Amino acid sequence: MTEIIVLTLLLALIQIVLLPLLLNLKNFRFLLSNREDPPELTALQGRINRASSNLQESLPAFLVLAVLAQIQGLDLALVGSVWLALRGAYLAAYGLGIALLRTLIWMAALVCLIYMALAVGGLIAL
Repeated sequence: MTEIIVLTLLLALIQIVLLPLLLNLKNFRFLLSNREDPPELTALQGRINRASSNLQESLPAFLVLAVLAQIQGLDLALVGSVWLALRGAYLAAYGLGIALLRTLIWMAALVCLIYMALAVGGLIAL
């Protein structure tokens, strides 16, 4: 599970910092400023930003559940891997503007978090 946590943090770095930076290179002066007058975003930049916000909402829950699973000695690596893969797919679907697929992926990732919570809470047997 440690590897999944590290890969999740790498996804967060890519999605929250690197992608927005790369998509905004033409506004490099803005990136170095106090960012008081933001430039208008392209549709892709807006979708990537919204996907990043969504990741930031679910990331704390995943990290807490993953660490608790490790502390309790639960093997949730498969579920964690599926969650991570779904979050990568969510970013791709959102970036490409595929709304229905994005929503289905989000729901599947939520099911993974619920499963992890039930397992950590001792409500389901592994």
